[in-house]
Amino acid sequence: MLMKNRYFCIIFAEDMKEKLLGKNLEDLKRLAAAEGLPGFAARQIAQWLYVKKVRSIDEMTNLSKAVRARLSEKYEVGVTPYAGLQLSSDGTKKYLFPVRCAHKRGLNVRVDENELEDGAIEAVMIPDEDRATLCVSSQSGCRMGCRFCMTGRQGFHGHLSAADIISQFIAVDESDRLTNAVFMGMGEPLDNYDNVMRAIEILTADWGFAWSPKRITVSTIGVLPNLKRYLDECKCHLAVSLHDPFGPERLEIMPVQGAWPIKEVIDLIRQYDFTGQRRVSFEYTMFAGFNDTKAHADALVRLLKGLECRMNLIRFHKIPDFPYETSAPVIIENFKQRLNNCGLTTTVRASRGEDILAACGMLAGQHGKDK
Repeated sequence: MLMKNRYFCIIFAEDMKEKLLGKNLEDLKRLAAAEGLPGFAARQIAQWLYVKKVRSIDEMTNLSKAVRARLSEKYEVGVTPYAGLQLSSDGTKKYLFPVRCAHKRGLNVRVDENELEDGAIEAVMIPDEDRATLCVSSQSGCRMGCRFCMTGRQGFHGHLSAADIISQFIAVDESDRLTNAVFMGMGEPLDNYDNVMRAIEILTADWGFAWSPKRITVSTIGVLPNLKRYLDECKCHLAVSLHDPFGPERLEIMPVQGAWPIKEVIDLIRQYDFTGQRRVSFEYTMFAGFNDTKAHADALVRLLKGLECRMNLIRFHKIPDFPYETSAPVIIENFKQRLNNCGLTTTVRASRGEDILAACGMLAGQHGKDK
């Protein structure tokens, strides 16, 4: 049950302390040096933040009381507790977090009060036998404007800092048993590249969460300049929101097609090796009578021919003021079989959390209005 209807994190800029969460080891070494602490204190603090996942500096008991008191004057850990929780009949859980971010910046710095915007983000925990996957948000809202996505239709409210992103991993009830992460929550991850990459560094570093990159997938609609950076700099998996192989049709539902056509996105991806540990998948939401025909299936085969990848078909979850319905189950199954028969490995993604608006394209947050 959703605990409340409207949430705000009321913090005045002049009272804000700098967050320790989101800092990497080099940041913590500089902090330790500035505070007159020995060099090894940086790893001690990192362990408290990312291994023991403490909520306050007072819990860092291998630092002296005097040091903890001095640090507490300037810093806070920065974990934001969740403000609301909904439980689906299938076990999926949706967490609501209040955020206050600097519009278009999302940086972990002191800012003027007028630059701050109240809102909320959502993260979704998906259980599946021995796996617990966190679908994490990277922005408050989104500026990509996909017509079938509730997040995109609410507009852009700001980037999340690395602290905001990592806080989601620590604040959920399942923090100690999470096995995987997908950057498929609110926002376009590659539009907030630096903060997302900082969060991934913390998740995968030996001084951080020490996760394998194979446990993390980043989704994108194809922000080409930052996609190239991601492919060059990161070993995590990639998921590309494709949704239609025909440019004019894709442009109808995804404005990004005008700036970065899907053909150019795939041409870039072809330059990289996905035959090893890193994999690429394509997401394809099925709209009845729009993108679910034999011609679409055949066009997908031509578009992705020779690329080591998989296709995930997604049942569309109906949202207000969007004209299309989801494809019938038999249509989806036939579409899948045609792709598989043509050599394109294809699965139908199980829908999770639809009854609590936690399924693909349904995350909307609160942003100053009741739900």
